[in-house]
Amino acid sequence: MSAYGTMPFHLETERLTLRPWAESDAAEFCSLLAERGKGTPTVEHIRTSIAELLTATATTGIALLPIQRRAEGDFIGYCGLIIGRSTVEEPEIAYELFRRAHGRGYATEAAGAVLDAAIATGRKRLWSTVGSWNTPSLRVLEKLGFERDHVSTDDSGEVVWLTRSLP
Repeated sequence: MSAYGTMPFHLETERLTLRPWAESDAAEFCSLLAERGKGTPTVEHIRTSIAELLTATATTGIALLPIQRRAEGDFIGYCGLIIGRSTVEEPEIAYELFRRAHGRGYATEAAGAVLDAAIATGRKRLWSTVGSWNTPSLRVLEKLGFERDHVSTDDSGEVVWLTRSLP
């Protein structure tokens, strides 16, 4: 049993809704991952991934959530807490948006809501890992009060590790 509360799985901001995954998100999730330029996963593979995300959420009490714009109702990406390269006690905040949604403050808005959700669980610190080339993501994290901790290297290059203490 975790010493932390369960993160809220329905979050709303002025312009966005973050909610649990549904099987109907699979095609859009495929399209988002295809923007990485490393091929397009099959819808069936993504349905399996969604099931795995939902199982992990039930186990850990933290979630990676799809982001929809409230006015348009369209899927624009995801944001949430993951174990990733960290731990369930000090999870990572993660986000990815369609390129068409970049530059409008959506990542900062969604990550701010997730940050508040993490605080509500009683956690004391979050991590994030970002490729050193990803200046926009580094700016989002700096706006949210994350500070650089260290840099490592993996198969895709230099990774910046950032941390944020929570109240």
